[in-house]
Amino acid sequence: MSAEGRSENSEARGACDDGAESAVRDAEAAVRHAVNAGDEPTVTDAVSAPDAEGKPRRTTRRFPRITRDTARPEGGGRAAPGDAPAPARQWPILAVLSAVGLGLLLVALDVFRFGTILIGAALLAGAVMRWTLPSVGMLAVRSRFTDMLTYGVLGVAIVLLAMMAQPNPLLEIPFLDDTLHFTVR
Repeated sequence: MSAEGRSENSEARGACDDGAESAVRDAEAAVRHAVNAGDEPTVTDAVSAPDAEGKPRRTTRRFPRITRDTARPEGGGRAAPGDAPAPARQWPILAVLSAVGLGLLLVALDVFRFGTILIGAALLAGAVMRWTLPSVGMLAVRSRFTDMLTYGVLGVAIVLLAMMAQPNPLLEIPFLDDTLHFTVR
């Protein structure tokens, strides 16, 4: 394709995009003008739905350019009253991160097995806190079930791998040794 053909295509696409965007801007401006004037906004599109206040709004399958609000995860409220200092309000995530940090420090100091078991135990403690406490602050990232499953599976995997690490493993699983012989040796 020649450079001239490419520029014509990009101009045509730009014109279409500008036309759609300008139509949306015009519709938004008309609704704002009607709301400011005290009139009820009317949406003439075939696709419209009422908002939380019952006023019709144009719905679209496009994502908005500006995100106005996000839903808080279930149990994502403060873990302490609002007048408490910030660290006290977020004590669950601070407890988990402190234990993980201590585990990493132990690994750096060449206490590998105990450090990694501590990291896995911290994740398991995070799963238990997510399950039992009604509000865990920033420890809540997704839904309660997803957080518990993620923290629990990762915690169990890290603890098991730490217990099976060489030399002198604390836990031996025979089929893993067979798998290793089949794939590597």
